Amino acid sequence: MPYKKPVSVLVVIHSPNLEILLLERAAHPGYWQSVTGSQEDDEALIETAVREVGEETGIAISAADLRDWQQINTYEIFPEWRHRYAPGVTQNTEHVFSLEVPRDADIRTAPGEHLGHCWLPLTEAAAKVFSWSNRDAILQLALQPHPDSATQSQ
Repeated sequence: MPYKKPVSVLVVIHSPNLEILLLERAAHPGYWQSVTGSQEDDEALIETAVREVGEETGIAISAADLRDWQQINTYEIFPEWRHRYAPGVTQNTEHVFSLEVPRDADIRTAPGEHLGHCWLPLTEAAAKVFSWSNRDAILQLALQPHPDSATQSQ
């Protein structure tokens, strides 16, 4: 099995009312997160985000549905997951995206990857995730301009 690239995406999925979709990791019950995943081969990051949303939630989207924050986080890969990467790789570079979907979107989590999902208010979701970068992105979501609100104020 080839090594994973130490380049990934984080996609914060939210409702129009900023309720956050979280997924519970199958390998670590009690570890909640937004959609995440590693870039494969020569895939563009936006394509990675589209693919991961589909794989992890069953939601079919296009690149135009995503909002690229142009934000990069670098963090240390947990020791328990380093075997997935080439020897000596200890840092991952994560690119942040968000996706707005209706609260009643049909979510179908990947059985081998996630135990289930939940929708939580923004601050509760930020407190529940295990990753600092996921927490910070959720909290920053409240500060992001939303295209719908901009057109309503004109």
